[in-house]
Amino acid sequence: MKNFVVKTLANAVALGVAIWLVQNITLTGNSTGHKALTLVLVALVFGVVNWLVKPIVKLLSFPLFILTLGLITLVVNALMLMLTSWLSGKLNLDFHVSGFWAALIGGLIISIVSWAMHMVLPDED
Repeated sequence: MKNFVVKTLANAVALGVAIWLVQNITLTGNSTGHKALTLVLVALVFGVVNWLVKPIVKLLSFPLFILTLGLITLVVNALMLMLTSWLSGKLNLDFHVSGFWAALIGGLIISIVSWAMHMVLPDED
């Protein structure tokens, strides 16, 4: 359970940094508390997308991973962020990614920040 909370917090921080740095990734809301709750809910959606959809996409695009020496991972991360944005819209969460390039840069930022957060935060169960 502790591992789940740590991963969700790491995703929330990583998403927050991407929202802060990339102009076309937005999180709207009336108050700071509403934005924080929305950010945690989006982090949960992002975690589910990465847990459920990403392995399937990686398996289906395995030849592209070999051909591009793994650089297709950036595109897969961008697509997962765009899917998270779409699902957030369906769930009435105020998170939006507009454009592939914003998703690509956001996915790169989220990967780096998430990796750094996992290094800092404890991960034992």
